Amino acid sequence: MIREVALLDVYYLVLAIRWTIALTLLALVGGGVIGLLVAAFGASRQLPMRLLARTYVGVVQGIPLLAWLFIFYFGLSIVGYNLPPLVAATIGFSVYSGAFLGEIWRGALVAIPKTQWEAGVSIGLTYVEQLRHVIVPQAVRIAIPPTVGFLVQLIKNTSLAAVIGFVELTREGQLTTAATFQPFLVYLLVAALYFSLCYPLTRYSRILEGRHRAVR
Repeated sequence: MIREVALLDVYYLVLAIRWTIALTLLALVGGGVIGLLVAAFGASRQLPMRLLARTYVGVVQGIPLLAWLFIFYFGLSIVGYNLPPLVAATIGFSVYSGAFLGEIWRGALVAIPKTQWEAGVSIGLTYVEQLRHVIVPQAVRIAIPPTVGFLVQLIKNTSLAAVIGFVELTREGQLTTAATFQPFLVYLLVAALYFSLCYPLTRYSRILEGRHRAVR
């Protein structure tokens, strides 16, 4: 039975944000671990490591995120691994995020002047020690704006998890629309809730960037 949009529907939409945030954080953690490895390999002096990083980034970025979700949810079920929607979405988003974060962070690492690397070598630091004590502290300033920008995209991309049945904000909007048959109002509310998540992050990124410029 079709009905009007009620306050309870708005409450459920707001409540669904927690799953959007949870999936974003899980993907950020998983993708961050992968991204650190990709960045370190990509900035390495060893050609095999650089090739491995480039191959991973090329393969992952060359396949749509939606396809990765299908692979880990529907594809694995064919061979007997029936993953819950949250687990499949987390793995898919982590794999996808790792490639983009890795490229962002690798770009920040290689943007540091060569003389900084040479200074680390001159005092006997290993590659890992150079990254930890010399390069990474400087690269953070460069990496913050694009990282937060990607985080905003990641929040919006979590809407794709609705296609595998994961009930986050967009999926809850679909369910509400099916019950009320008022898509314009429902998706206007959904859009407003996404905006409430993304806009503060964008503003915070600009504030952090300004602070780092001041310190510099």
